[in-house]
Amino acid sequence: MYTCNKDRIQNKIETFATFGDAGNGGITRFSLSDEALQARAEFVKRMKAVGVETVTDDMANMYATLPGTEPGLPRIVMASHCDSVRNGGNYDGILGVISAMEVVETIAIEKIPHRHPITAMIWTNEEGSLYPPAMMSSGVVCGKFLKDKILASKSPEGKTFGEALEQSGYAGDEANRLNPNDYMAMLELHIEQGPVLEAEKKEIGVVVGVLGMVNYRIRTYGQSDHAGTTPMAYRRDALLAAASALKYLHTELDKLDSNLVYTTGNIICHPNIHTVIPDHVDFSLDARHQNPEVIKQVVEVIKNMPKEFDKCEVKYQEAWARKTVNFNEELVGLVQKSADAFGYTSKKMYSGAGHDAQYVADMIPTTMIFVPSKDGHSHCELEFTSVEECWRGINVLLQTVLEVDKK
Repeated sequence: MYTCNKDRIQNKIETFATFGDAGNGGITRFSLSDEALQARAEFVKRMKAVGVETVTDDMANMYATLPGTEPGLPRIVMASHCDSVRNGGNYDGILGVISAMEVVETIAIEKIPHRHPITAMIWTNEEGSLYPPAMMSSGVVCGKFLKDKILASKSPEGKTFGEALEQSGYAGDEANRLNPNDYMAMLELHIEQGPVLEAEKKEIGVVVGVLGMVNYRIRTYGQSDHAGTTPMAYRRDALLAAASALKYLHTELDKLDSNLVYTTGNIICHPNIHTVIPDHVDFSLDARHQNPEVIKQVVEVIKNMPKEFDKCEVKYQEAWARKTVNFNEELVGLVQKSADAFGYTSKKMYSGAGHDAQYVADMIPTTMIFVPSKDGHSHCELEFTSVEECWRGINVLLQTVLEVDKK
């Protein structure tokens, strides 16, 4: 079987880490920023060096395609993103791009026979860090978002995504978009972004889908009064009520399936002054599970919680939700077959994080491959996956592409 080149992989990781280097082992590389444009230019340069030209579509998604031996056959695409969160790591997203490049280079340099065209692709603005929402361009291409609304998305400084797109020089032809006629399958290699593979000593994550989730806003309403002159018995403290509501939710959700994960990551407290009793608190509740019945149980817990805590009214509102996405069973099987062929230990698993692949799965057969994340760290500068672990994952990606090429 063919394998990829560790030295080339290491060189790619080190090179792309310079684009947006934040100085502490990670990067800040917002989509269509100067740093992201540097990464894109490097992608074009490296693909051109092995004889592969790159084109873009109207959302600045990039496609570098190595022709196959049988004209007219649909393409096999490997895709991920090169943008990051603020002070993110050097592997989230970009490792998938590096992997796609390495597979194309390996096939081109070693002249590996292949019938279908093989495409390495960069999705624009997966993170949505500067221009929300996340998975923006895959959402437009796959019909999840309206392009006009996406172009109007603004950064905190007031610049629109449309303006950034026009200024980038990478906006191309809509005809170049990923589509079900010209493409037969998509694969995305990604770091796990969690601790499971490392903890269970598994080398490859065979990803069967993306967890369904709900995101709610929970709000408590009290009364602002002076922190020094209002006796405790007379208070209607919205922050205390929020704490009680959160404790209630944790207690009840812990009674559900042990694989359920849930998080409160955003809290807004008003007026947020140390001498004033809070009168309004708004916090998030994010819950994820592969079984839609468990998600329904989460919603029931939210809807049935007391309407008052600590003399404060409690309300809830769904912010957004997504259904569990199940990847193509045949492709999942080919990833498993490829991992087994190399003798790598593996685990079938769901992704708890969202990825462009989840939108593409509604358009063409799609799946993902995970490699371990050191100590489970991601979206931070501690994010790390060894070259050896990356190499194994890319070998599986290469072999899976060659298996798909037989179809």
